Amino acid sequence: MIRLTALLRRNPALTAEEFHAHWRDVHGPLIQSVPGIDRWVVRYEQHLRVPADVGPWTGTEDVDGITLQWFESYEDFMAMVADPEYQRIVGPDERYLVDLERSVFLLTDESPRVVIGDG
Repeated sequence: MIRLTALLRRNPALTAEEFHAHWRDVHGPLIQSVPGIDRWVVRYEQHLRVPADVGPWTGTEDVDGITLQWFESYEDFMAMVADPEYQRIVGPDERYLVDLERSVFLLTDESPRVVIGDG
């Protein structure tokens, strides 16, 4: 199993509120609507940024949210992003919603090394 962790920076034409509403109410349902998406995606999570007034201590002031996506394999991840229906349905919305050049995408082994807590 692998996990995609993406630190998302919004399209600069959108406010944080517009980004969050669109991500939650439009983008998530678009991903769900891709025929057969469950062939590849085991789990999909959206984590919205805590309001900006929390403070600049994190060093990620311009990150608007994090998405976590689980796949059985790297091949499943690649099959999803290459799927013509995914590209037709989700691709345009990704380009509208997210500043893809400034966002960070990381594929990792889903089995973490637990340092504190239950493993």
